[in-house]
Amino acid sequence: MTGNLVAAGKKTMTTLTIRPVEDADLPFIRSLSPTLAAKAGLSWHSDAVVQKFQDDYIDAMMAATDVRNATYVAVRGDEPLGFVHVREREDEVSGEMVATVPLLAVKDGAQGLGVGQALMAAAEDWTRANGFRLLHLEVFWNNAQGRHFYEKQGYLTETINLIKPLG
Repeated sequence: MTGNLVAAGKKTMTTLTIRPVEDADLPFIRSLSPTLAAKAGLSWHSDAVVQKFQDDYIDAMMAATDVRNATYVAVRGDEPLGFVHVREREDEVSGEMVATVPLLAVKDGAQGLGVGQALMAAAEDWTRANGFRLLHLEVFWNNAQGRHFYEKQGYLTETINLIKPLG
């Protein structure tokens, strides 16, 4: 899948390609962990705890599994710009199998250029191709930029988890 990057609403001459992940992409994917951890904004946890959570989560999602899944990488030439991971899961409300996006990240400097939209389009295509009617995702509440991005893509709030630090 290819398309043009967009800057300030104008098409550029740079072609964006969305392709399946390769083993050589794993260091790039792991390099985005600090970006994902910083977006969480969980002040009641230490930065080290949040970073370890994010590192472990990426490793768990990228590990071999029997669960249907796919990971796509957005590249401009040979430069990776972002990735999305999509997999099946059971819906907590209906019990049906749906798709979920547990990971989407775009590197600094490439945000706002349509990379995230192209990656989510690939995740939605995978969802349809695998016969799922719903695409689920979660985003940290403190990640206002992420929430706004997903809402612009048509995603609706279904549940909100709350936490209260007690000491």
